[in-house]
Amino acid sequence: MIRADQEGALALYIHWPFCVAKCPYCDFNSHVRNTVDQDAWRTALLTDLAHEAALLPGRKLTSIFFGGGTPSLMPPATVAALIEAAGQHWTFADDIEITLEANPNSIETARFGDIAAAGVNRVSLGLQALDDETLHFLGRAHDSTEGLRGLETAQRHFARVSFDLIYARPGQSAAAWESELTLALGYGTEHLSLYQLTIEPGTQFAARFAKGDLPTLDSDSAADLFEQTRAQMREAGLPAYEVSNHARPGAESRHNLTYWRYGDYAGVGPGAHGRRAGVATARHKKPENWIARVDAHGHGIQIEDVLSAAERAREALLMGLRLNAGIDLAAIAARTGQPIDRLVNGAAVDKLSGHGLVARDGTALRVTEAGMLLLDAILAEIVTAD
Repeated sequence: MIRADQEGALALYIHWPFCVAKCPYCDFNSHVRNTVDQDAWRTALLTDLAHEAALLPGRKLTSIFFGGGTPSLMPPATVAALIEAAGQHWTFADDIEITLEANPNSIETARFGDIAAAGVNRVSLGLQALDDETLHFLGRAHDSTEGLRGLETAQRHFARVSFDLIYARPGQSAAAWESELTLALGYGTEHLSLYQLTIEPGTQFAARFAKGDLPTLDSDSAADLFEQTRAQMREAGLPAYEVSNHARPGAESRHNLTYWRYGDYAGVGPGAHGRRAGVATARHKKPENWIARVDAHGHGIQIEDVLSAAERAREALLMGLRLNAGIDLAAIAARTGQPIDRLVNGAAVDKLSGHGLVARDGTALRVTEAGMLLLDAILAEIVTAD
């Protein structure tokens, strides 16, 4: 939920759809392109951005996030132009966070100096693993040496660096994961995103899993690794602030906190989603369709839905309860007009509280450390807004 000191704040998400190599996480590489007309794309992104800005006047921008396919291969001049345009449309917060996602290969990291000069002050690096065998299994183009070299390059150029790792991999032991995390922590990074391996529909992993070529870790072992992860990160001074995200106090991702606190964010570029004052937006996903829409209408919007009070309340609950800090039911009720007794199932909250899985103090509600392991099941049981 938005706190009182965040009223009027806004985040900006800019989606760069293009990938440059086959990736097991894409929907069978539908966004791989051999050539891109950079001038046309810069113009279209600036036009799409101007459309959102006209509908969100007078806001203070707290973060910009360049995400998507391989945004680190976006020309630095385009990155700089988008940041400059955002500053013309809105007021920047004094401590604005400007993040760009990147892969840790030498081609992309060679551009970090120019990207930093363009105005980016934080990078989110897709390391994913620190050993070559696992990187091969995950289908990554970089090896561990290149990945760690990329991390060191990022730390030289950016004040803030985050990277991700994937665990609960087939056959992974607690000792092996502890050693990998210890190595990761040794680089002194302020933020780590640690995700359990999941099988997403429409990916190469899903196809391999369906054919029986991809064994997964059993649920008990995965649960043990989850608990081990949170304990080790807490001891290292990077406690979990969200289910999968860990940071030193004050180093949390401000952009992602906007999502989890259900703040407004403008989404620009192919496939980008946004939440604009109770309106859900989605851009055309296919790059060619998006740019044709921008050329014809001045924006790339495909879907623009006014959310009901109940829908907004439900989204705020589902997002906010991912945070260790939890939510304030009274604040959500005030913002959405939904009474508290329609937001959550009180009897279910009481039952789960008795088991130590959730904690309620007046109108404050959070999922406990023990409950985070069962978050999806808990949300399904207690969230009643619909």
